[in-house]
Amino acid sequence: MELRPLLEDICKKYDLGSPTNQAVRLYGGYMHKMYHLQTENGDFAVKLLNPMIMKRPDVFENYKRAEELEEKLQIAKIPIISALKFNNKRMQCVRGQYFYIFNYIDGKALNPEEIQKEHCAIIGKNLARIHKIEKNIGSGHTDEINIDWEHYIQLASSICPEIALLLNSNKSLLDTSQIEGNNAYKKLPNVTCICNGDMDRKNVLWSGYTPYIIDLECLDYGNPFLELFDLSLYWSGYEHCCVNYDLLEAFIQSYFLEYGSYQLDWSTLYSSNNGGLLWLEYNVKRALMIECENEEERLLGIEQVKETLERIIYYESIRETLIEKLTSFSFPLS
Repeated sequence: MELRPLLEDICKKYDLGSPTNQAVRLYGGYMHKMYHLQTENGDFAVKLLNPMIMKRPDVFENYKRAEELEEKLQIAKIPIISALKFNNKRMQCVRGQYFYIFNYIDGKALNPEEIQKEHCAIIGKNLARIHKIEKNIGSGHTDEINIDWEHYIQLASSICPEIALLLNSNKSLLDTSQIEGNNAYKKLPNVTCICNGDMDRKNVLWSGYTPYIIDLECLDYGNPFLELFDLSLYWSGYEHCCVNYDLLEAFIQSYFLEYGSYQLDWSTLYSSNNGGLLWLEYNVKRALMIECENEEERLLGIEQVKETLERIIYYESIRETLIEKLTSFSFPLS
């Protein structure tokens, strides 16, 4: 589908005004496409949702639940950027393309080297504020991960040999992480709450030290401490295989100061944090043209397989150091 006619139809249907400049692609996310659209009526961001994602059988139910939870975040005055509503709906569709429209925010996502302790403290506090909106007893979305890596290795052997080689070389680690994670899930605190699901650095725009949280489609119910552990790692450098333990401490310290004290088993959380396996599987599918429609998506899948595997290998390498550091930190635990 051609971009320009689509955006022109969107502007016309939703009275955004005539475009004054060519739309500019905004990079950062790995699943959907975002464009900065300037019109005579203002600046907008249009998020075109990935057509392959929209074919999933449960996608509309998931998006509906996320939008309902988004309303609760707004009421709690969490600093989020919500999609505009038209006809009392946030998700729109033109020419079979689903999308969201936002007011454009002139903020920037931080590069890894720009992240400071204050940024981590701010995000840690806001994550706790989200988790405090609802606290329920229940196991949340901690279904077991059952990925047949051998199946993907066999598929990739003829379609994408480099992926087959990478998966085969690390199959033992992937299988072990899956088994340990499934066992550890059962030992997590039996608590659920609203979880953001994707609040890493690329999904927070900053104006000075003021954050604007974007990309809220992953909002759902889940375990707060698993999300705390995952995001504290990402904001402290795990994404690039270089955890800064000062940043990690600042994030978790700020979280518990807001959330309240809670005793955690860091070894259990470490093993439970294997969600990267699902992201790896998704990108394997993209690399093998199972869940993608074009070459750009396929190449992105290959790139993300390599990067995700690198992080999984790094994560295993820091197991003892990470748990030791977490145990030694002076968090306000009960």
